[in-house]
Amino acid sequence: MILFHEQPNCIILAISPANQDIATSDAIKLAREVDPSGDRTFGVLTKLDLMDKGTNALDVLEGRSYRLQHPWVGIVNRSQSDINKNVDMIIARRKEREYFATSPDYGHLASKMGSEYLAKLLSRHLESVIRARIPSITSLINKSIDELESEMDHLGRPIAVDAGAQLYTILELCRAFDRIFKEHLEGGRPGGDRIYGVFDNQLPAALRKLPFDRHLSLQNVRKIVSEADGYQPHLIAPEQGYRRLIEGSLNYFRGPAEASVDAVHFVLKELVRKSIGECQELKRFPTLQSTIAGAANEALERFREESKKTVIRLVDMESSYLTVDFFRKLPQEVEKVGNPGNPAPANTIDRISDGHFRRIASNVSSYINMVSETLRNSIPKAVVYCQVKEAKQCLLNYFYTQIGKKEGKQLADLLDEDPALMERRLQCAKRLELYKKARDEIDSVSWVR
Repeated sequence: MILFHEQPNCIILAISPANQDIATSDAIKLAREVDPSGDRTFGVLTKLDLMDKGTNALDVLEGRSYRLQHPWVGIVNRSQSDINKNVDMIIARRKEREYFATSPDYGHLASKMGSEYLAKLLSRHLESVIRARIPSITSLINKSIDELESEMDHLGRPIAVDAGAQLYTILELCRAFDRIFKEHLEGGRPGGDRIYGVFDNQLPAALRKLPFDRHLSLQNVRKIVSEADGYQPHLIAPEQGYRRLIEGSLNYFRGPAEASVDAVHFVLKELVRKSIGECQELKRFPTLQSTIAGAANEALERFREESKKTVIRLVDMESSYLTVDFFRKLPQEVEKVGNPGNPAPANTIDRISDGHFRRIASNVSSYINMVSETLRNSIPKAVVYCQVKEAKQCLLNYFYTQIGKKEGKQLADLLDEDPALMERRLQCAKRLELYKKARDEIDSVSWVR
């Protein structure tokens, strides 16, 4: 009971019998504990008609023995005899009015005594309290409405059962995902810069690690050039040896080229995963979420295959046609190892031969460096064109063509929701309706007396 009375909006009726000492009233004692200021306490004095002859309760009713913020009200309820006789409340109220009107002690207070006056007094007080509370109540209701509407927006509105509306919803969700994915690529969100890192760091590092030193070692150059000559040694420049050394070197570029494609593919897949997770609208539809992710990754696989074909073509093109002007500008080598009448010593011939092969290796290395610089610039262009640009422009194009062929049941299956989320939305909608109705009711009330 005390906990109930402690509520700040609670009105306390301190009811005490008139034929007992008010100082010992339990009701007054309790009211004093929970409402020491007396703002919420209304004193009610009962059994005035049962007081001993020659006594009255005027000291209490007129506030002399115990003063309250609000006036005391005396009432006369039905007696036990009236209750036994089933005297109705209308007659009981009339007898109460007659009692106060004819009482020599309370006649001057008759207009402010009785159950009817008490009801009016409490109603006026309740009205004033409510009127004072209305701004804060309205503010609380509006705040609750805003919170519920925000949650409803987060949960998403109910899905229409019409197939056309469902298709529209799916396309809107796809566009929401695609917009986030593009923001990652274009820099509005983090992640797209990792693609640049592949071209600026990973590809150059891979090119620097290619084993050209081993391939163009003196021993390997001598072996390849000698094998290329066959039975007839070359006279001036070992063209077939050059070609074989260059073609063998160019084959090494395939690895970094394909690795760049795979690295960008990995970044794009990661951006798809992040974009799916960041798309709030998609979170309520796990089936559609996984379907879009699957469609996006399938598209990325197609882009990767096309990109690999393209970068390998770039490498193969370098192998298929060598830049002849590069070699024509090199000084032609003429070997002089003595004359028929005065042959050169064997160690001199060996030194000349070693220098010859070193020059070949140096020339091939210079050409490969030129090709490496070309591929370092052209591979990123091919990868961006075949993968990044395609992902940005038509990541879900194939999915769009497929989704347009689906029937209503298939569309509904894509928009299946978590049952707990559906229940939460239903509860929010009910509460939102109640709050709005309460606000409308308060707005329509006229507090004119």
